[in-house]
Amino acid sequence: MSVSEADVRRIAKLARLRLSDDEVARYGGQLGKILDAMTELGALDTKNVPPTESVLGTANAPRDDEPRPFEGRERLLENAPDRDGPYFKVRKVLE
Repeated sequence: MSVSEADVRRIAKLARLRLSDDEVARYGGQLGKILDAMTELGALDTKNVPPTESVLGTANAPRDDEPRPFEGRERLLENAPDRDGPYFKVRKVLE
C-alpha cells in the first residue's frame, strides 16, 4: 500500500514533527511497508488462536500496593516549570 506525500506530511503535522523532503519520501515508504504487513496480518484466520498477554510466557505478578515514603520530592520538583510549594502548578483546564 502506498502512502502519499500529503498523508506523510499530515501525520508529521499531527505529531508536531518537521520533516525534510528526503524524510517524507523515506517515511512514506516505511509506512507503506508497515500497512502492507498489517494487511497481511488482517487476512489471517485467528479464530482458534487464544489471546496472548505476553510472548515471553511471563505471568502477571503484581506487587502489593503498599504506601511507602518517597525521598526524592525536591529533586522531582526541580523539573517543574512552575510550582506552588511542594506541588506542580498547572494551568486550569476546566471552566
